Amino acid sequence: MAGGSFDDEILVAGRWRVGAGAVMETRNPATGEVLARLHGAGAGDVDDAVSGAAEAAADPAWRSMPPHERARYLTAIADGIAARAGELAALQTADTGKSINETRALVASAQGTFRYFAAALETMEDALTPPRGPYLTMSVHEPIGVVGAITPWNSPIASDAQKIAPALAGGNGVVLKPAEWTPLVSLALGRLILESGLPAGLVSVLPGPGAVTGEAIVRHPGVGKVSFTGGTDTGRRIGAVAAGKVMPVSLELGGKSPTIVFPDADLDQAVAGLLFGIFSSSGQSCIAGSRVFVHADVYDRVLDELVRRTERLRVGPGTDPDTQVAPLVAHAHRDRVAAMVDRARDEGARVLCGGGPPRGSAYDDGAYYLPTILDGLPNGAATCQEEIFGPVLVALPFCDEDDLVEQANDTVYGLACGLWTRDYRTAWRVARRIEAGTVWINTYKQFSISTPFGGMKQSGIGREKGRDGILAYMRQKSVYWGLDEGPLPWAG
Repeated sequence: MAGGSFDDEILVAGRWRVGAGAVMETRNPATGEVLARLHGAGAGDVDDAVSGAAEAAADPAWRSMPPHERARYLTAIADGIAARAGELAALQTADTGKSINETRALVASAQGTFRYFAAALETMEDALTPPRGPYLTMSVHEPIGVVGAITPWNSPIASDAQKIAPALAGGNGVVLKPAEWTPLVSLALGRLILESGLPAGLVSVLPGPGAVTGEAIVRHPGVGKVSFTGGTDTGRRIGAVAAGKVMPVSLELGGKSPTIVFPDADLDQAVAGLLFGIFSSSGQSCIAGSRVFVHADVYDRVLDELVRRTERLRVGPGTDPDTQVAPLVAHAHRDRVAAMVDRARDEGARVLCGGGPPRGSAYDDGAYYLPTILDGLPNGAATCQEEIFGPVLVALPFCDEDDLVEQANDTVYGLACGLWTRDYRTAWRVARRIEAGTVWINTYKQFSISTPFGGMKQSGIGREKGRDGILAYMRQKSVYWGLDEGPLPWAG
């Protein structure tokens, strides 16, 4: 699968062909090696993909297919992922730089997502609503038609599955645009979807630049909904276009998630959770716990232990199963992270550990950056407010709960939060006061496909996952059945 069978082909309405866009190059972040060069999708490819998806989605054989039969296709896709899990994980590690342990988990997550939505289809119900007259009232859900799905580079196959599976479950066609930097595993997923026997045309995979391919998908009049995961600035632009089209969108955007350590917490558990929350995925995660608020009574103790354990983290290539912090996705992104740490220094931050690339010939060709801890900044500093999307943690002390909540909520984002305390009253009270779509208590970055996920404020709108995740890709309709045998009385 990684040997070049799709090196210069994209999936357009059930057919593999060379894209009409500019040549893209994807590199292994650990070595700088070119993995593939391919033509991205152009506007004509988007037109063909949308037309093909619309035709396939409108076919009564798909649109009117009983849910349990549609579920069989999702299960077949899951089976295909399971059969090639090792190949997919290795491909994603090569393309994104992620550790092999993480990419195995992401492939397993994608498989589980298709299985979950297949099961959810088996139990979906419309509603018979209480009538208020001589009629029967029903609330039913129908497919939107064509869904544009735009996914990020930090966890492509899992993000792809979280959009494709519920959209197909809802009876739609899907035009997927994976990130320009990391298209290979999404193209491999497209091949598996075709092999599942899914009707041709329902799924296209169109890698390409956001300004070209993504823009064409969002603006296309045949696209009835866009589901986007990525940066907040891009999400705002998509929202503006959607408003002009009066088109629904789901936007899962950036974050600057607070993690909180109360003085009564199990500090060993808390430190382990903080390390995982920010340095797993090399910090390249929208829900990374990138701001840690530690009570003043235990601040120095927690920081000392954080630094000690951070300096022991194993930095290396994703192919090494012992690696904990793998390279960043690209050299350009590594340089951006480095520039933001340099700006933090200019703001007055103390660099407690890290603060640059690792030294040694083993790291020379890769996009590596050391796990970094900063402190000494006020919460209003740019470093504490802007998403860095790298292995950089900024620590801040707090004195009381009101002070904490005010600082934690003092951000444009509202995606996630983690807190550590032995007091269940404190946990419940603070969890409800924090403005975030997900709150973890005495744990972090744990996910269930059955539990809705999304953000508040500029971290996005809408929810993915859960049984209602299918309904996010459907239109709701009310149906009234008149039961009165006589005419309406209005006419006399």
